[in-house]
Amino acid sequence: MMQRAPTPGQPAQPSADMEQLNNTPPPPQPQQQQHRPSSSSSSRVTAINTRHFHPARPAILDLFNLYLGRSSQQKPDESAREPPNKTQKRVTAINRELPPPNEQFLFDFEQIQIQFPDQEQLRAVTESVLISLVIQCCNHAPRAEFLLFALRSLCNIGYINWDAFLPSLLSSVSSAETPVGQGSQAMTAVASATSSQSGVPPPANVPNSTNFQSSNPASPLPSIHGIGSPAQSAAEPSSCTTLSPMKSNDVICTGQQSARANISVRENVISSLRQLSCKIILIGLESNLMPVTRFDIFNHMLNWLVNWDQKQQGLDEFDSAQFWKPDKALIEWLHNCLDVIWLLVDDNKCRVPFYELIRSGLQFIENIPDDEALFTLILEIHRRRDMMATHMQMLDQHLHCPTFGTPRLLPQATPNISGETVTNMRYSPITYPSVLGEPLHGEELAASIQRGSLDWERAMRCLRHAFRNTPSPDWWRRVLLVAPCHRLQAQGPGAVFTSEMISEATIDSIVDLLKLTNLETNCWQEWLIFSDVFYFLMKHGCIDFVDFVDKLVCRLQDDDQHILRTNHVTWLLAQVIRVELVMNALNTDSRKVETTRKILSFHKEDRSSDPNNPQSILLDFISSCQNLRIWSLNTSTREYLNNEQLQKGKQIDEWWRQVSKGERIMDYMNMDERSIGMFWVVSYTMAQPACETVMNWLTSAGVTEIPGPNLQPNERLMVMQEVSPLPISLLSGFSINLCLKLAYQMEESMFSGQVVPSIAMVETYVRVLLIAPHALFRSLMMLLSQRNQNPLSKPAASILVFEILNYRLLSLYRYQGKNKGLIHDVTKIIATLKGKRGDHRAFRLAENLCMNLILSMREFFSVKRDGKGPTEFTETINRITITTLAIIIKTHGIAEVEHLLYLQTILEQILATSQHAWSEKTLRHFPPILRDALAGRIDNRGLAIQAWQQAETTVINQCTQLLSAAADPSYVMTYINHSFPQHRQYLCAGAWILMYSHHEINSLHLGRVLREFSPEEVTANIYTMVDVILHHFNLELQRGRPLQDLMLKACTNLAFFIWTHELLPLDILLLALIDRDDDPHALRIVISILDSKELQQRVKVYLMNRGPAEHWLFSGTFKRAELQKALGNHLSWKERYPTFFDDIAARLLPVIPLIIYRLIENDAIDAADRVLQVYSTFLHYYPLNFTFVRDILAYFYGHLPGKLIIRILTVLDVKKIPFSESFPQHINSSNAPPLDYFATLLLGLVNHVIPPLNNSSKKGQVGEASNSSVRAPHNKAQVTSQSGPSVAPEGQKPFYQLQDPGTYTQLILETAVIEILSLPITASQIVSSLVQIVVHIQPTLVQSSNGLHPTGVGQSSMLPTSPSGGSTDSLGATRTPSAAGLNTSNFVWRSGYTCQQLSCLLIQACGLLLAQLPPEFHIQLYIEAARVIKESWWLSDGKRSVTELESAVCYALLDPTWAAQDNTSTAIGNVVALLHAFFSNLPLEWLEGTHLIIKHLKPVTSIAGLRIAFRIMGPLLPRLANAHTLFSKTLSVLLSVMADVFGRNSQPSAPVEASEIADIIDFLHHVVHYEGQGGPVQASSKPRAEVLALIGRAAESFRPDVQHLLTHLKADVNCSIYAATHPKFVQNTN
Repeated sequence: MMQRAPTPGQPAQPSADMEQLNNTPPPPQPQQQQHRPSSSSSSRVTAINTRHFHPARPAILDLFNLYLGRSSQQKPDESAREPPNKTQKRVTAINRELPPPNEQFLFDFEQIQIQFPDQEQLRAVTESVLISLVIQCCNHAPRAEFLLFALRSLCNIGYINWDAFLPSLLSSVSSAETPVGQGSQAMTAVASATSSQSGVPPPANVPNSTNFQSSNPASPLPSIHGIGSPAQSAAEPSSCTTLSPMKSNDVICTGQQSARANISVRENVISSLRQLSCKIILIGLESNLMPVTRFDIFNHMLNWLVNWDQKQQGLDEFDSAQFWKPDKALIEWLHNCLDVIWLLVDDNKCRVPFYELIRSGLQFIENIPDDEALFTLILEIHRRRDMMATHMQMLDQHLHCPTFGTPRLLPQATPNISGETVTNMRYSPITYPSVLGEPLHGEELAASIQRGSLDWERAMRCLRHAFRNTPSPDWWRRVLLVAPCHRLQAQGPGAVFTSEMISEATIDSIVDLLKLTNLETNCWQEWLIFSDVFYFLMKHGCIDFVDFVDKLVCRLQDDDQHILRTNHVTWLLAQVIRVELVMNALNTDSRKVETTRKILSFHKEDRSSDPNNPQSILLDFISSCQNLRIWSLNTSTREYLNNEQLQKGKQIDEWWRQVSKGERIMDYMNMDERSIGMFWVVSYTMAQPACETVMNWLTSAGVTEIPGPNLQPNERLMVMQEVSPLPISLLSGFSINLCLKLAYQMEESMFSGQVVPSIAMVETYVRVLLIAPHALFRSLMMLLSQRNQNPLSKPAASILVFEILNYRLLSLYRYQGKNKGLIHDVTKIIATLKGKRGDHRAFRLAENLCMNLILSMREFFSVKRDGKGPTEFTETINRITITTLAIIIKTHGIAEVEHLLYLQTILEQILATSQHAWSEKTLRHFPPILRDALAGRIDNRGLAIQAWQQAETTVINQCTQLLSAAADPSYVMTYINHSFPQHRQYLCAGAWILMYSHHEINSLHLGRVLREFSPEEVTANIYTMVDVILHHFNLELQRGRPLQDLMLKACTNLAFFIWTHELLPLDILLLALIDRDDDPHALRIVISILDSKELQQRVKVYLMNRGPAEHWLFSGTFKRAELQKALGNHLSWKERYPTFFDDIAARLLPVIPLIIYRLIENDAIDAADRVLQVYSTFLHYYPLNFTFVRDILAYFYGHLPGKLIIRILTVLDVKKIPFSESFPQHINSSNAPPLDYFATLLLGLVNHVIPPLNNSSKKGQVGEASNSSVRAPHNKAQVTSQSGPSVAPEGQKPFYQLQDPGTYTQLILETAVIEILSLPITASQIVSSLVQIVVHIQPTLVQSSNGLHPTGVGQSSMLPTSPSGGSTDSLGATRTPSAAGLNTSNFVWRSGYTCQQLSCLLIQACGLLLAQLPPEFHIQLYIEAARVIKESWWLSDGKRSVTELESAVCYALLDPTWAAQDNTSTAIGNVVALLHAFFSNLPLEWLEGTHLIIKHLKPVTSIAGLRIAFRIMGPLLPRLANAHTLFSKTLSVLLSVMADVFGRNSQPSAPVEASEIADIIDFLHHVVHYEGQGGPVQASSKPRAEVLALIGRAAESFRPDVQHLLTHLKADVNCSIYAATHPKFVQNTN
């Protein structure tokens, strides 16, 4: 038989080889599979040519043809090149010889092998030939069997490089399957080749394809629609004929019949090709393949499965469906494909991690074939996906929702967004869990949420809570998008609420308010607050007005025909009818007539019990106002208007004529209720005339001339005389349209008028902005810059704006989230003024405003808008910024990883221009991250004193010439213009030395020079003088001078500067002194100044002239203080414009809190107590006093004696703070409060802070109100509501009553925090009480509510009542008993919830409360939680089997909302839910301490303990995706727990198989991909190299069987598919 072997020199089928080469690309090297550089294209071409022209190729091809029984006589392309009709007529009979027996193949091949020395080239040629033959012969069973035999034989002698062969084979198969419509006729060639009798393929043009890589494993892979070619037209018979491999008399080549035939043939060929490929792969898998090869195989198999049902393109859908059915061949290759996949993901071999199947999306293919094998795989994927996703989500995660009780929202981990400023970033107040448990957000995602689902309810819960608690407009802007009908372009990134959600939530709020109103509850204030938000949403296009009206009509008709009994809805719509988008809807929309009729249908005849009540009068006439407005809008809708209401409008006109006849001015201070109501009505019909009468009132007292020493001879300064500002009770009823007009008119008068406005006008303007913070807010700095290109060119307007911002609107800007931008705007002005000579008043006011703004910050802020270069702050503001950062970090934590990144930048920018070094006593209270950054700073004070000593002689000489009693006046200008700058900074220090030496000082000259200095030079003088005074102090003490005499002398001399002649700003002097607290005498001087009668008298006068702290309640006439008396000589010099609210005393409001901080840092507790005692009433006027109390208690927690805590609380107006009734007695008692006290605190949070639950479409779930009971405040009527527990919070207050902290929920939550921090017991006792309540809350509530309140939710057959597979005694031990000493008899009734719902919400409230407390409480929580978990006896019972432990722990870790349904909550479940509620509210920095709970749980000796540890910490990992260091730390902790149970030397309580933790292994794979991506896993997601290395090191201590499951989470390119495809590792390998 050897004589039939082909010879090397004999070419066989050269053209066929050339054609075939295109079909079979060369086998790529394994290392190049995933990342092949583009520069290698030429080398690949060279390799192709080398293999093609290799002399062994013809011989090898002939050898295979011989054994395959294929003739080599016929030309390969003959049949294809002949015309179709000729091809159809030819019939060829070939006389074949029998092929030799298979056993001889290897011997024949070895004979060829001997002839060629380059075995590697020969191997490559052999593989290339094999691949081409596989494609050609796949549909011929005997030939396919021989190819399999040949492959096995060659493999046995080690002649097949599977890592090169298999990727090339799969790549060629993919090329062969490419449709003709995509540039290839490969499959046609395959079909013809395998069907023709000659066995020679017609030519095909197949491009070399690169190695297949899935473009999106998380979704169905790129489809191969209609393998072969698109449907051919009947007008192209030649093409159809060419494509058909059948005889011409069997097929009519026309239209769909030909296409159907092609489909059948091609599908059979594809099935055969895939089946053969799978068989070859199964042979290859017996070898040890490289990771890249295995991954490539996996992706191809996955692609085939996902696209298993792709049909021919272009066919009629019905005909295609009718014609195409799964056949036996398809099922066979499907099964072969499944065999490959099962082998790849087999845990015993772990060639590819099963996780790749989970994230592939295979389980979501649309058309699953009726095949049990595939269905089994999909079920297994679903099972493991569900188990893995559990680790990603927190217990009761659907209850986690923004409470608006904290000033910030914590966005979930998202990829870094570049090119978008922080101001435009959208918040993610809620997220939706993906199928893999990941938190997702975005408008597209929200749009897919089904109405009635838990996710929909969660979104609605958030929005309804927002309507009740009015978060800032900034929040609304960041979470909402413009309604689709108003969008001009795409917006992004997407928010998490759709316009349908907003519309429904708005309507829900209206219905709730209507129900309250129908109970005759006085809720006018609630309507006013709601209308403000409603106007804002409508104005910004977040609501489609036409759609909203349609839905509102339907809702009011469907819910209750009688719910609409008043005109409140008509009034609400009248508020927005002048909004441009609403007018467009009523004027130009195609549905304008229908919309108008629906609007008019809301009218009800108002029948109030008090017809003279202003609200009743407004509601009585509001329909008339609305009809009149619509009549003026559109003529086409006039026929639908109510004539009676139009006629009623005449009554309004008549009243207006009566009250405004002649030149009569309305006396707004003496209006009766009817007049108030009628004027409110007029504000809706005649806003402009109403606006004019208000302006007339404010200017009715006329103008007067202000005499001033600084006016020019011909200059006159006119000022409006004072009247009473309009009462806020009157303003609140004005239409928003009138308020807008008023604001504009007053702005014109205040900022552009020639007359100085009255304080009454400014106060009225402020009140207008405060009553509707959403609808009326405007940026005063922007207004100022719009009216004046250079704001400083009109100093009067600038000073007025600064005064309004500093003394009236500071809290409003914080609420709006505009304080950061305002800091930058004010800093620009400060930078301009600080070097300008003589401009002290505007500079010091702007600087004081900047201090207040920085102290108002409760989250990180950039000190420069562009973030580059040193800060433009003054030295004083630089120092205050550092203090504020310390307070923020220590009391609120660092919220996000981005803040950590630019903290260093902020510090560098500040310290670049500041020479200050903080004292050790100050630094010891700083948070560690800040303390470490500042600890190494060198104190330059010694150098400064040396510089002073060198210049002292010169300075004293200059000061003697300048400041002596007989000094020459002309020397003043000489000194100002010609003295050296380094000497000028010592002027005040020199004057002080002269005064100490009993020289008489010429105060006129000194004052003149200081006023001519720039503000920056005055500040430098103050800081230098303080250093010189303290240095001189110490020198005199060393000389034996008595301390008391020195103090007296120092204070007398300073009084000369600040009181006698008012030469220096007091606030800066005090700040300079407290910053030298490392000198023991500095704070004594500060105390003596604060104790001085001059300052206390100044403060007393200020309080008398200022009126009440709540300025909006003042109804009298303001008294304007004289300029010099208000500001002193230094600031009032050359100034002409009068003050409004500014005063030297008011400048101290931000300073005194800082003095208190510094005194406590220096353990001067008595001094701090005395200062607070003297100035507590004064601090009521501090706009941030509530924040100050909360933060100082948190900042110094554990260092404050009880007496000082009580004194600190007096800073608050206690009557207006919602403290618990028993709180006063507890802070005066050394005993721990009872559990009732803490439970009542938590109940207050549930009622007022935690978003209320809503009805759910799923019966029995938490979220369903029982027996129509609703959540209502105590002593307030309950309302039956189908939307769940919903009433306005008790005493819902407008913003102006909640300016600090800003919202009602913040007030309630922060008050609870203040109470906790004030208790005279340890953090351990407090946390222990709270955890005890959480552990026992459900059984306690159930027992206490029996007979008092129905449980509402019965047993659910869907939920387990005992651990599956476990014993009943473990169940009994798992359940929690009731808490002793907890009296909750009226809790359920007071909450309006069922006991099951309340128990879950109390857990959420407890987690929220603990997250607001300092880290000392967190440490105790971790200790207490670990104790509760470890005390579960079944967890440590070594006699329990693994099955029982698994069952018990799964039962114990049910969501409390599920466990609550059958009253089977567990201590462990409640504690873990508490930890998760706690984690979800923690800032990122404070998550650093979470590893402590694992530390206290160790050693973990059972799989149950391991599962609990992962259940606690696992859901944290997604949030840490961008905090790489913290992620790695948390992951290391979890891996260490695994080592406890599955370590090489560990001894678990019961033997455990590694397969028991398959879900944990899947979770680890998923979470490292999540962190590598920095967010939800994508197709291209890869683990970070550092994380792979971390897991690899940790795995070394694991048992071999567990190590094996983590094979791919290592940094070893030889075993890990992730390392092998990771660019970093591939690069290093190369």
